[in-house]
Amino acid sequence: MGKRRKAREVALQFLYQLDQTGADDPTPFEHDFWKRHPVDEDARAFASSLVRGTKAQQAKIDVIIAESTEHWDLERMAVVDRNILRMAVYELLHEPTVPGKVTINEAIEIAKKFGTAESSRFINGVLDRIHRELRPA
Repeated sequence: MGKRRKAREVALQFLYQLDQTGADDPTPFEHDFWKRHPVDEDARAFASSLVRGTKAQQAKIDVIIAESTEHWDLERMAVVDRNILRMAVYELLHEPTVPGKVTINEAIEIAKKFGTAESSRFINGVLDRIHRELRPA
């Protein structure tokens, strides 16, 4: 597994924890989280930037997701799916050096590992639509 994939997986776990606690600021949880999830400095830096960026832009990201999903209430989505979508949308918006298809493929693979049997198809559909609207060819 590549360092970036590992970083995305760890970032998802951190976002999941923050979602469950209702916290918007990861700072109070960082020490304990990184102690339980040791990764190398590059992976930690990338994961931390994803977590901080996703949380900072969460309101905007949630609007984008809500507009791109029909008949889905964000709060009723599976917590894992919701946070994979948030993280991937953040990456699509704020990591222009990462090709959109890479972001989507990474999100799908993470959904296969951490989500339900239907998560990867759902994530793919939503992110593909968002990608077409945010990063037109």
